[in-house]
Amino acid sequence: MTAETETHVRLATLRLLYRVVADLNATRDLHDTLQAVADGVVAGLGFGAAAVNLVRDDGDLEVAAVAGSEELAAAMAGQVGPRTDWDRLLESAEHWGPLRFLSHRQGPADPGRVPSWVPDIPVSDHPDAWHPHDALLAPLTTPEGELVGVLSVDLPVDGRLPGPWRCEVLGMFAAQAAIAVDNARLRFEMLRAVARLQDEQHALRASEESFRHAFEYAPSGMVMTGVRGPERGRLLRANDALCRMLGYPAPVLRRLGLAAVVHEEDRELLAGHLGGSAPVEGCTELRLARSDGTYRWVSLRTSHVGDGDGGARFLLTHVEDVEDRRLREQALVHQASHDPLTGLPNGRELRARLDATFTRVPRLAGVAPELPHVGAAAGDGRGLALLFCDLDGFKRINDDYGHHVGDAVLVEVARRLTAAVREGDTVARLGGDEFVVLADGIGRDEAHDLAVRLRRALSVPIRAEGESVPLDGASFGIAWADSAEKPEDLLRIADERMYRQKRGRERAQRRAG
Repeated sequence: MTAETETHVRLATLRLLYRVVADLNATRDLHDTLQAVADGVVAGLGFGAAAVNLVRDDGDLEVAAVAGSEELAAAMAGQVGPRTDWDRLLESAEHWGPLRFLSHRQGPADPGRVPSWVPDIPVSDHPDAWHPHDALLAPLTTPEGELVGVLSVDLPVDGRLPGPWRCEVLGMFAAQAAIAVDNARLRFEMLRAVARLQDEQHALRASEESFRHAFEYAPSGMVMTGVRGPERGRLLRANDALCRMLGYPAPVLRRLGLAAVVHEEDRELLAGHLGGSAPVEGCTELRLARSDGTYRWVSLRTSHVGDGDGGARFLLTHVEDVEDRRLREQALVHQASHDPLTGLPNGRELRARLDATFTRVPRLAGVAPELPHVGAAAGDGRGLALLFCDLDGFKRINDDYGHHVGDAVLVEVARRLTAAVREGDTVARLGGDEFVVLADGIGRDEAHDLAVRLRRALSVPIRAEGESVPLDGASFGIAWADSAEKPEDLLRIADERMYRQKRGRERAQRRAG
């Protein structure tokens, strides 16, 4: 070949290379870029087959693009080779500048698990002939030295080993191809990240919409409270159910906040429930004010809604109306501790109150508790007194008028006794026609005056079931806590003194008759 012909060939090759590189740089999609690299080798660089092995995220290389041979595409497209086998193969090959050549004269190279293809071409004896087991590789390396892939070429169109000029052109093309592949890969990663971000934003919007719908239309009260900066402790949002429960419009309730509508006795409970930095455990029951001034018992259960970085965006509080349950519980407690007929505390409740009060009373050592002269407590002369009351002749009322009238009489007796005692005194019914008054902080004379006042209250006939029912009176026995060793002694002493009075009244009535 003359010098003029050689120059013409080189110029033609450069023109082809220019067009191939221009097409390569115009391609933006990663898949299209890889295919443009393979097609450019076949179209402009004088090779009949080319394959691009792309470095994957896990480091292994995958045959991502093939050009020029259907047999090559069928044998290698999509095949994966381990990075370690590729590194070993590139290291063992002859270094032709930036290229790597595997010659059949060194014996068939062991590709390991690297995808390989042997073309079905005749073997020539010419020393520069291309052999089926020859392989020419162009590592695709970025200017920063990162390997992004390996370009494998085969089947030179002239059947000869490529000369220095063709190798130089292939190396130049491989350098441009590496940049184009790296850029396309970065664009691909960017687009994938953008798509992932869009999916996450879509999912977040859907989640927030779902949360908003669940919050707004929840059948029970829901509250969002701020936890950061100026919003800390502020009521950010309240749903319709809570507004209906408390009777406030949403803007008014947000302006007031829960701290303004909680019962003054429950403020510390609310502050402890919503003021902590750690997730709130369990429920807190307290009273919230309605717009009409009444209070309702509610149960608060609060959780922190996170921001994804370990912090909390806001507190989400579920507010459940437990007023009816509290009323039922209180009714059950009242039924267990009060007489069902008169509504007075029953014997069990009386003993509980007596036990609680009795422990505060000083004992008088060395004095028999049953002696009648032991009365007022030491010190200021005031102490704890128990008045035992038994209606006289009540059996006659049941016999003459019937038990329904007798029950009505007991209810009226309970009312009169309650009206006659001091504020804070306890009136209880032990059963039948036996009543007890527990009076704390009372003097001896005042206790006797109280017994007289109670007896007078029961001396007026009772109107029951259309009948005027006379009472025969009532007998009273008074005992003082400082003269008793145990609460049971107080009841026993008062009971004995009441019966002593009752027998005395019966003897007096017999003598008078």
